[in-house]
Amino acid sequence: MDAYQFSVTVEPAFLPDESDADQGLWAYRYTVRIRNTGRHPAQLIARHWVIMDETGRTEEVRGLGVVGQQPLLRPGEVFEYTSWTRLATPSGSMRGSYLCVAEDGSQFDAAIPEFALVPPGVTLH
Repeated sequence: MDAYQFSVTVEPAFLPDESDADQGLWAYRYTVRIRNTGRHPAQLIARHWVIMDETGRTEEVRGLGVVGQQPLLRPGEVFEYTSWTRLATPSGSMRGSYLCVAEDGSQFDAAIPEFALVPPGVTLH
C-alpha cells in the first residue's frame, strides 16, 4: 500500500431526456467513487478532465474540488458524487486526475481511468 493513494472508479450512464440528436447533443451522467487506499488522510483539491468525442475532438476541464466540495478522506474512507457532461457526437470517452494533498503537505495525483460514454445499443469499433 502506498502512503498516498486514492483509487477511483466511474459508472457512466446515457441521459436520453437530456440529449437531442437533432441539436447534436448527447448527455451522460457519471458517478465517481473515490476511496483513500493510502496510509495517510488526504484532501481532493482540484480536478482535471479530458473529454473526447468520437471524432477525436478533445475538451479539457480544470477546476477546484468536485461538485463544490474538497473532501478530506481518511484511510479507507469513500467519497461519491454524480455529475454530467455533453458530447457533440453520440459516443466518446473521459479520463482525468485529481490533485490531492495529504495532511503532511505531500501532493499526489489520483488517476481517473478512461471510461467510455456510449448510448445503449451502440457498439464501438
